[in-house]
Amino acid sequence: MTARHRAPGRVAVHLLLWGYAVVALLPLVVMVLNSLRPTSEIFTAPLGLPASPTLRSYGRVWTEASFGAYLLNSLVVTCGAVLLGTAVSALAAYPLARYDFAGNRVLGAYFLAGLMLPIRLGLVPIFYLMDSMGLIDSLLGLTLLYAASGVPFCVFVLSAFYRSLPGELDEAARLDGAGEFRIFGQIMLPLVRPALASVMLFQFVPLWHEFLYPLVLLRSDERFTIPRGLSQFFGEYTTDWSALFAGLVLATAPLFVLFVLATRQIIAGMTAGMSK
Repeated sequence: MTARHRAPGRVAVHLLLWGYAVVALLPLVVMVLNSLRPTSEIFTAPLGLPASPTLRSYGRVWTEASFGAYLLNSLVVTCGAVLLGTAVSALAAYPLARYDFAGNRVLGAYFLAGLMLPIRLGLVPIFYLMDSMGLIDSLLGLTLLYAASGVPFCVFVLSAFYRSLPGELDEAARLDGAGEFRIFGQIMLPLVRPALASVMLFQFVPLWHEFLYPLVLLRSDERFTIPRGLSQFFGEYTTDWSALFAGLVLATAPLFVLFVLATRQIIAGMTAGMSK
């Protein structure tokens, strides 16, 4: 009787999940199909199938729009920002979670306040700050900005994971003569590896698609990231939709590969501690 009562609920949940999957994947399917046909055909049948599929738009995006340079710039900026921001956050979150010192709560609240203030609100002061430091039209400046923007979220998540680790680990390591840096590097960091993978992925996705700050801070075509570079397909009177869709497919492909490779770590990071 219990299984019989649960069956309709399971069916409803599966139908809901499959419906969500279809709604989420439909724009991606339309994007791929439209990248395989010319712009004139897109206007006549936006949701139709390609009459004669072609990869010509991909070739034009890669050669005429210097997509390879945009891809390299995005990889340098995004990977550099994620690695730097995660490293700083891991070092900051550890003492906040594992040590009781004066100002601990105030410092934790300071990091938490960063989650309440969107970085886009600081566009004007950040621009003047970057200009005074000579970091306008610089990939380094964009990398430092992105790294700093992800620190509050990473500190918040990693602090919770550090607190969930038993205190006996620290005591046993100290009794064996391990120093604080060795405890942090060889014991604590490996234990929060799922959390590190999760926060790195959650930083990577929005930074990969970030458009506002590259638009404001970058001036030279050779330094454009993918979102800034693809904006050149939008003209005042016409838009090359076929090339734009092809560029979007190429820009989305690294994220798809990243999600496939990191799925196990994401699930482990999200479900850690649920069995306690």
